[in-house]
Amino acid sequence: MCSGRVDLEFILRAFSNGQDGVFVGGCKLDECNYVTHGNYDALVNTFLAKRILKHIGLNPERLRTEFMTGADGNLLAEYTDDFTRQIKELGPIGKGEGMDPKIVKFKLEAARKLVPYLRLVERERLRVPVKSKNAYIQFFESDEINALFDGIFGDKLAISQILMLLGNKPLPTSDIAEKLGLNPSEVARHMNISSRHGFVRYDTKSNCYALA
Repeated sequence: MCSGRVDLEFILRAFSNGQDGVFVGGCKLDECNYVTHGNYDALVNTFLAKRILKHIGLNPERLRTEFMTGADGNLLAEYTDDFTRQIKELGPIGKGEGMDPKIVKFKLEAARKLVPYLRLVERERLRVPVKSKNAYIQFFESDEINALFDGIFGDKLAISQILMLLGNKPLPTSDIAEKLGLNPSEVARHMNISSRHGFVRYDTKSNCYALA
């Protein structure tokens, strides 16, 4: 199977299900067996997933992607053995970062809901013009792209988490802010955006926000 078919959602789902690490192996860059260069798609998904993990407080080194040929059995064993040792040193997901497992799962589930949106962003604003490993590294590790991603993803993740909370029961701004560690003014801004898009409504009787 082409490594490019390891969708970003698959990676986040694995972590959400409690996997401590995810290893993706693909054929060497510029040596695609299917002429589709799907391994570059795998590389993009790796960069995006690592940014997501870092944003929600998880160590991005819990994800590793390596490229090799079918004859590199010894190399595969070396990579996987090294990755296994690394994950053992990091410890269980969330616990190694000092996070509550329930919070980790909540944040990962909220991030998973954004994958279709991120696919559109990747096509429109995160497309690397040249297919080379160095070009991809320089692009995705640049300050400009990091700032762009954090700005785009940060607001969307906050809204996704708020909608998940409201899926359980209506809540006032103060409770939402406390549960998510946000300022009430930030929550109010996200609620205004969500209200304009028809996602939430404000109940004047209970002074709470609810799903529309």
